[in-house]
Parts: sequence; structure tokens; C-alpha cells
Amino acid sequence: MLEKILLASTGPGNTETLFKALLEIPLIQRSQVTVLKVIPPKMTAGSMEDDRTAAEQALAEAVARLDIETSKVSPMLLEGDPKSEVCKVADELDVGLIVMGSRGLGGLKAILKNSVSQYVFQLSSKPMLLVKDDLYSIRPIKRVLVAIDKSDMAKESLKVAIALTRDIKDSELVFVHTLSNLRTSLAEAINANPETDPVLAPAIAEAKRYRINYRCVSPEGKPGQRLCELADQLSVNLMIVGSPDRRPSIAKGLPDIDRLLGGSLSDYIRINAPCPVLLTRMSTN
Repeated sequence: MLEKILLASTGPGNTETLFKALLEIPLIQRSQVTVLKVIPPKMTAGSMEDDRTAAEQALAEAVARLDIETSKVSPMLLEGDPKSEVCKVADELDVGLIVMGSRGLGGLKAILKNSVSQYVFQLSSKPMLLVKDDLYSIRPIKRVLVAIDKSDMAKESLKVAIALTRDIKDSELVFVHTLSNLRTSLAEAINANPETDPVLAPAIAEAKRYRINYRCVSPEGKPGQRLCELADQLSVNLMIVGSPDRRPSIAKGLPDIDRLLGGSLSDYIRINAPCPVLLTRMSTN
């Protein structure tokens, strides 16, 4: 599932801090990690050589800070457009997860500011773990919120959540089935016991199977807003949300309009979540 991970390196910060927290998880400890640094091309050979020397040093320092077992980490330095190179390497290596930083930009603002994470979110078919830059503190992964519905994408999210938390001592899964037609306040939903919800029942069974602590929440309202509010109120360390690719095969290289304009659930959460977000992927075509 997560045998290969691609970490897009941008230097010290939240992304590295989170990755070090991930390395405390047995599943991640067994993964092969590629640390990628991309330098944009320059007009003159002299300036390019200077940039490459500085980038090589920065990449070596990043790998050293992560303190990963040598046999399990591969530094990679490339020249080109960071947006395209991340997608290209992820496909070539067939990674199970891309980890990268995000400024939390969406829609036209992300395009105008040349957001790398927005581009990768748009065009890569790989699962992504996005970490906002300097907008929240990074804590060890203990409490994980999982968005649950009847879709295959939700089943994939549950599988990832179980794999990550099953070996973490005192971990807790928060299963959320957000329904727009329920007349339940957020506070009432948190304190309720909706374990009879047939959508949540399979998730509960999996948590019990692996003896993982869990709680269930079924709040009313707009799903994206409710999920982000819950993550904040429950001090969640990681959100796992499905992000299906709805485009036909012929259009895989084109932007998803809903994501481009920030109209999808996953895009709303990517921008507004108060914690890191893992977006699982599964093509529907």
C-alpha cells in the first residue's frame, strides 16, 4: 500500500516535521522513501551550476534531518518545472503516496501564484499527503479522522487509516458520516452514539478487529465544512478523505474543473483543513 513514498523537499518546515512524525509509524518505517528536490532551469550555465551545488547541499541536509535508514532512502535531484517533475517521478516510481507542502491556495489564486501542490493535486493519480506551511503545529499521529460513505473511495480511505493506526499505541479513529438531512448540531453529533448507522458499521467492525479505539460522528450540514470543524474541535492529527478522479481516460492530462474552481469536497478540505490531509485516490473509470 505505502511501500514507496515520494517526499517533495522544500527545506525545513511543517512537511519535514510531519514526515518525521510519520516515521514513528511501523508501516512507514518499512517504506522506501525518495526525497526529491527540483531546481528550475536558468538562462546561464554559471548560475545553473551554482544552483545545482546549493541544491545538492540542501538535499543532503534534508536527508540527514530525516534520519532515515540509508538503505531505505534515495535522494533525487532534478532540473525542470517542479510541478511536472513531481508528477513524472511519482508515476515513474509508481509510488503509493506523495508527501508535499501546500500554501493552502485554491482556484484562480493557486494558478496565478503557480502553486505546485495545486497542480499535482489536479493531475496526479497518486494519493497525496498535503501539509500546509506554517498554519498549524504538527503533532504525532494519534487521532485520525476518516470520511466514510458507501463509495469504494471511502473503503480505500478506511484501509489506509487502519494500516496507519493499527500499530500506534493509544491511537483513535474518528469515523465521520456527514449527512445533509440530519437535524443534529455539531456538539450533539460529537456526543451522540450513531453506531447503528449502516454506513459506519463496516468501519466499526474493522476498528474492533484490530483493537483500535474509535468514535463515530454523523453531523448535519455541508460535508467539507463539517469535516473541518470536527477536525478542529476534536484536535485531529490527520484527516483521510477520498479524492476520486471523475475524468474519462482521454482527459487524464487535463484539469478537473471542480477542483480547478475549488468546488469539490476534497479541494475544500485541502484548503481549509486545520491539520494535514491525506487524499486517497481511485479512478472511477
